[in-house]
Amino acid sequence: MLTSRQECGRRAEELAAQYLRAQGLEILARNYRRRLGELDIVARDEQVLVVAEVRTRASATFGGAAASVGWRKRQRITRAASALLQQHRELARLPVRFDVLIVSDPLGRAPRIEWLRHAFEAS
Repeated sequence: MLTSRQECGRRAEELAAQYLRAQGLEILARNYRRRLGELDIVARDEQVLVVAEVRTRASATFGGAAASVGWRKRQRITRAASALLQQHRELARLPVRFDVLIVSDPLGRAPRIEWLRHAFEAS
């Protein structure tokens, strides 16, 4: 049984994937997990590989969802992306962009999505 937090996270990731598809991106993988970290969404935006972190928050307390992607989380994402590129050499030829999608109120009637392109650089 999913907790409301897990349900909220899964719904946010689904909404983010739908949003990226609607923007013309091709979703290549979701929830790519490795010991080093997890990638929520891996997509292709023409000739760019997009690694997208999906965040959701009930309030803007403590800086909101965008601020929650701290240096430790960024490090885990870049390490998992490195593992992905080693496993899929055909993707390693593409430039990589790290984005963050902030989904507000994913279980509500009118969820909002904010897409932060180039949210951070690989560390």
